[in-house]
Amino acid sequence: MADETLAKAGLYFDELNKIRVLEPEVAQQTAELKDECKEFVDKIVEFHQRADNFIQLADSLSAAVETEKMRAIGSRNLIKSMSKQRESQQLQLMALIGEKKLELERLRVQYESLQRTEAEQLEFIEQFILQK
Repeated sequence: MADETLAKAGLYFDELNKIRVLEPEVAQQTAELKDECKEFVDKIVEFHQRADNFIQLADSLSAAVETEKMRAIGSRNLIKSMSKQRESQQLQLMALIGEKKLELERLRVQYESLQRTEAEQLEFIEQFILQK
């Protein structure tokens, strides 16, 4: 009965027989709510940490992808440049081959002319020797 009178006055005894202003059940629910709130806050902090780690990982991967992308673009440009350089070199070599063929034809004609001149001179020498 004393408990009821104290309860009407807003005073209660807990499990350790200490006087409390809150009902033991409300105090227990409050403690449980406090624990759940702490767990929730801990989980939120862990979530933020994981989210930050994920963002950092995504940023580093993004930077790596961007680096590889630039490297690939550079390689592609280098290959195009080498291809154009090879085509230019091929054109230069074809022009050189054309020049050498023209020079060969000129030298062949000159050689044939010299052979005719030599044959004429040998014939002239032979006739000159025969006339003497």
